[in-house]
Parts: sequence; C-alpha cells; structure tokens
Amino acid sequence: MEFFVYILKSLKDGRFHIGQTNDVASKIKRHNSGRVTATKNRRPLEVIHTEKFATGSEAMQREKYLKSLKSQKYILENIIKIT
Repeated sequence: MEFFVYILKSLKDGRFHIGQTNDVASKIKRHNSGRVTATKNRRPLEVIHTEKFATGSEAMQREKYLKSLKSQKYILENIIKIT
C-alpha cells in the first residue's frame, strides 16, 4: 500500500494544511466537505503538493518534518518550488 503526504492551501485565508493518508482523493473530499475539524472553517481547499511513500511510518515522519518548518515561504520556495 502507498501512503501520501499532502499540502492543501486554503482559498479562503491562504494558509496551508499538511497531512498524510493512503487515499488522497477521499481525504481531500473529507476536508472540503467540512468533516475534518482542522480545516472546516478554511474551505475551500486545493491540493498544491503531494509526495508518495512506501510505508505509513515514512509518511508520518515527513509530515512531522514539514509541520516543524512553520514557514509558508520556505515550503513554497523549497518544497513546492514556487518562487
């Protein structure tokens, strides 16, 4: 089974949400339908980045690292490669 780390951008406030799942499409639908507490007041959301991993453990480590960055500018310029 594959696992993914994803970065969502709120079209309402421009902020990011970082998460991990084994089914990106289903997870995004849950976010945009308001069923995820962390993002229900920041909808709509769009996927701006995904990364694939072989194990859930690897995906969780990457998610934790990305969340530790705390900088949208760094994420945009170095992870997503938008300048």
